[in-house]
Amino acid sequence: MPTAGIVHFRDAANAAAPLIEARLLNVSLHGFRAAHTLTSLVSGQEVQFQHAQAQGRARVAWNRILSSCVESGFFILES
Repeated sequence: MPTAGIVHFRDAANAAAPLIEARLLNVSLHGFRAAHTLTSLVSGQEVQFQHAQAQGRARVAWNRILSSCVESGFFILES
């Protein structure tokens, strides 16, 4: 479902990792898609996340690097 808003996430393996702010593009029961500038994010990486509809732990399913940003799909592992 298309949506608008902000999602914050950080590397789940490193509690001291910087918090990344991203633009939430859509959400579903099991995941979400976001646009951000973090080119070092890799498929399979787990993150802690929080947005208006959910918070918890998610795995990066895919990344698409565009000229102006990165889009990533996240699969929610627990909320």
